[in-house]
Amino acid sequence: MRPREIAALLALAAIWGASFLFIRIAAPSLGPFPLMAGRVVLAAAVLWGYTAARGTPVVLRPWAGRLLLLGLLHAAAPFSLIAAAEVHLSASTAAVLLAVQPLFVTLLGVAFLGERLSAARGAGLLLGLVGVWAIVGAEGAAGLRTRSLLSAGAVLLAALLYAGGSLYARHRMQGVPVLTLALGQQLGAAAWLVVPAFVTAPAASWRTGPVAALVALALLSTAVAYVLFFWLIGRVGALKTSTVTYAIPVFGVLWGAIFLGEPLTPGIVTGLGCILLSLTMLYDGRSESPRSGVKASVPESRTSTWEPPSIAPDARPS
Repeated sequence: MRPREIAALLALAAIWGASFLFIRIAAPSLGPFPLMAGRVVLAAAVLWGYTAARGTPVVLRPWAGRLLLLGLLHAAAPFSLIAAAEVHLSASTAAVLLAVQPLFVTLLGVAFLGERLSAARGAGLLLGLVGVWAIVGAEGAAGLRTRSLLSAGAVLLAALLYAGGSLYARHRMQGVPVLTLALGQQLGAAAWLVVPAFVTAPAASWRTGPVAALVALALLSTAVAYVLFFWLIGRVGALKTSTVTYAIPVFGVLWGAIFLGEPLTPGIVTGLGCILLSLTMLYDGRSESPRSGVKASVPESRTSTWEPPSIAPDARPS
């Protein structure tokens, strides 16, 4: 990759990593449902404007049902779980725990799609689980309440939903243009979130700081991140762009330490190291097509489908 593309990849990781910071600031005041409903509605509006400015046609009707399900699996449910978790959990812990999403993709692929598990990938899975135990065990040893451990479980459940949503998109959304997929996912998520957001909105505290964090989460960590992600896919391919997964939890921990004063505990550091190493083992051996520079199973073009990011965006998609 050229320096400009490397800089764009790092910028993408930084703004997706910042989503954990924004959620930690906003969730305790606004509540999970109003926060995430605001996120997807604002992001959808910006993405719609972006597609209109580009003159890119967005046709949602043929895939409306599938986009509604994708919006639940890959946005509304995991977004809300992460927001609920970060009421009690640090941004750093949430960022590192969510990084296990590729492990769940591998497990689901083996369990339900008949994918083979090599020795290296099996060792990567075990190492990733060690990383999770290092984090969750450290939280328990720190004397935190049961709800904090339940919050860690909520983040892991969100990672599992992201994994399921990614596999669903890969196998059921072939041929859907990338901008249609991104916009449709946000609108689908909004359909699931609008009622719970309306019901819980009276309890929200709409102070300036949390509202600003909501706007930053929607515009920067969702809409702008998707546009930058699309640009990188078109420049370097889906496989190289997916390496952003490695850097997102690093930035999540970094922003939590800088702006929220969250400590870099031994559990966080150990868990982060184990999970990042496990990701290198999971991705080992994945080849790229000589023609397009992407994984052979992922069609590559500016209008092809892709596996949605889950650490933002939603690898992602927080």
